[in-house]
Amino acid sequence: MKATRFNIADYLDDNEMIQEYLNTVLEEGDSRDIVVALGHVAKAIGMSKIAEQTGMSRPSLYKALSEDAKPQFETILKVIRAVGSNLKVKGTA
Repeated sequence: MKATRFNIADYLDDNEMIQEYLNTVLEEGDSRDIVVALGHVAKAIGMSKIAEQTGMSRPSLYKALSEDAKPQFETILKVIRAVGSNLKVKGTA
């Protein structure tokens, strides 16, 4: 029996799961984790669709959301908006 490589994007199959995943990474992860998580979500939704919505090419998007990438903040905002998420600030009180 051959083991298959785990791919989180295979499990991000609805908006609720995507939202929960992104919220968890935003709360617990660092900037690199957030970039990688956005890449997972973009793959789950469809990289072509996200590329079209952001105005970026697919290769540029793959590169920007790769594990060792350091994308510009504007790129991250474009991807967040394209995946249908919004950043929200919660009060601490």
